[in-house]
Amino acid sequence: MSMCYRLALLLTSLLMMKTAIAAPTPASFARAGKVLVVMTNHDHYPGRSQRTGLWLTELTHVYDALQGAGYGVDFVSPHGGAVPLDQRSLGWLYTDAAARAHLQDPAFMALLQSTTPAANVDPTAYRAIFYTGGHGTMWDYRGSKELKRIAEGIYRHGGIVSSVCHGAAGLLDLQAADGSPLLAGRSVTGFSNVEEALSGVKDQVPYLLQSELEASGARYEKSLIPFGRFVLTDGRLVTGQNPGSSKAVAQALLAALQQQAAARRQP
Repeated sequence: MSMCYRLALLLTSLLMMKTAIAAPTPASFARAGKVLVVMTNHDHYPGRSQRTGLWLTELTHVYDALQGAGYGVDFVSPHGGAVPLDQRSLGWLYTDAAARAHLQDPAFMALLQSTTPAANVDPTAYRAIFYTGGHGTMWDYRGSKELKRIAEGIYRHGGIVSSVCHGAAGLLDLQAADGSPLLAGRSVTGFSNVEEALSGVKDQVPYLLQSELEASGARYEKSLIPFGRFVLTDGRLVTGQNPGSSKAVAQALLAALQQQAAARRQP
């Protein structure tokens, strides 16, 4: 056996070992716990033919980070079933190689066609809830009694509530245990009014997210530059401003989950 062939075998073995170690297993999911990821069912604007829905990378960046860290991930939507994809989010400017790989993965795409209805979710099964964005969320996150029930249940049991971009619409209805707005006095971010105007659909959305977050009593903050990456963590509340913030909010969510786990281990 030649030396080159032996080296090739050794490198292949090492690569396989590394892959096997890195790949999360069902047992590791059980140890790390599960995160509930929320997506919209709404796919249309009142006066545009272009379809809205889930902004793809706001899901895939967070999904990949959670799975890579060993967390189980379940998909939920207000009504269950199919999740539409925002047409603009599929353009070359907004997708990356990982997102395109998910689009070509039949198993992943099947998950987007069969999300769990919010009414069927037990909040005690999850360590965190994460609201993905896309303009569709502005119609069916706010006002969803079932999403409100889930998020409040998770938070009141010591869990984390997180969102990115328009996903913060899911935070507007949330109340603390005493009935006060959960966002009151809290530092949060989400898609800004300036970004809404620049996106060209300000006249299509049912409300302006920044304005409604501020009206809820939140201390709204944003990047100095529109569409710049911006993430805030305020205790067990983790929010990202826009699609460009999805990778950073994924890391902030992981950090909050690690803090949560460390606190639970303390006597």
